[in-house]
Amino acid sequence: MFVNARIAIRKYLLYNCHHRLIFVNYFCVDTRKLEYDVVIVGGGHAGCEAAAAASRKGAKSLLITQSKATVGEMSCNPSFGGIGKGHLLREIDAMDGICARICDDTGIHFHVLNRKHGPAVIGLRALIDRKLYKKAMQKEIFENTPNLDIIESTVEDLIIEEATFSLNNSTHKIIGCKIKNGINIYSPSIVITTGTFLKGELNWGGKSVPGGRMGEGPSSGLAETFARLGFKTGRLSTGTPPRLLSSTINYKKFTKQLSDEEPIPFSFLNSTVGIPKELQVSSYVGYTNDLLVKIVKENIDEKHSLISALNDGIKGG
Repeated sequence: MFVNARIAIRKYLLYNCHHRLIFVNYFCVDTRKLEYDVVIVGGGHAGCEAAAAASRKGAKSLLITQSKATVGEMSCNPSFGGIGKGHLLREIDAMDGICARICDDTGIHFHVLNRKHGPAVIGLRALIDRKLYKKAMQKEIFENTPNLDIIESTVEDLIIEEATFSLNNSTHKIIGCKIKNGINIYSPSIVITTGTFLKGELNWGGKSVPGGRMGEGPSSGLAETFARLGFKTGRLSTGTPPRLLSSTINYKKFTKQLSDEEPIPFSFLNSTVGIPKELQVSSYVGYTNDLLVKIVKENIDEKHSLISALNDGIKGG
């Protein structure tokens, strides 16, 4: 049963009727047996690329995210590229990825790293307007990606089927996933792009709380699934820089770094960037000094600080 009516509602609703229904992309879809060619878990950068790639291949695809409002969110810092990462971004673009093109459209400061060295170590880097990037990514995913449905939910478990191929060899086959409220979604291909949400922890000062991002819960169910299946998981730590009010900064104390005169786009499809040179912003380079080192040492608690959390994270979790 499908209700082909546009519904002006952002979040999916679960109705207690004879047939369980959820809203997917504002359409009411029968959930008695949801089946897709590909299911993508997580709506970050990797999830968006995976959803777009599956769509380009003509696969009937589903993106599951905790909130459509945070699809394309730039969480840690407002930049793309750098040594290694810039190469990776261009390699994804060569396979018709979307992040590089959106970075070119929303970048506000472009700078080539290691320009004096050979092409193997030259890296493109850009500061991005976070709001413009998220808006552009959501337009790409929500409006320009055919064959894609989106559900706001959390994946709690994988649906596993054991398939025996011989007397001495058996394996497990993923046939779907289970989201909250007990709804099963069936697919032979599950792409997991949970990022920092998988059994995520947020650390600041001496505090540590479960979470994937400030104000958002972690993906705990999937972490338990991996442990039950014998997969070893680790934890990578990322530090989010503080946001400072621009009017409180004395920029005369810093070295001004202009955006490149002729920015090099990330995407091979672009010959120039979207935001003109006169609207590009400058970066400012600063250095620590003895006073700053003294303040940090006097206020840091080695046993309950971020240093301890980072060390534990690197060891695994």
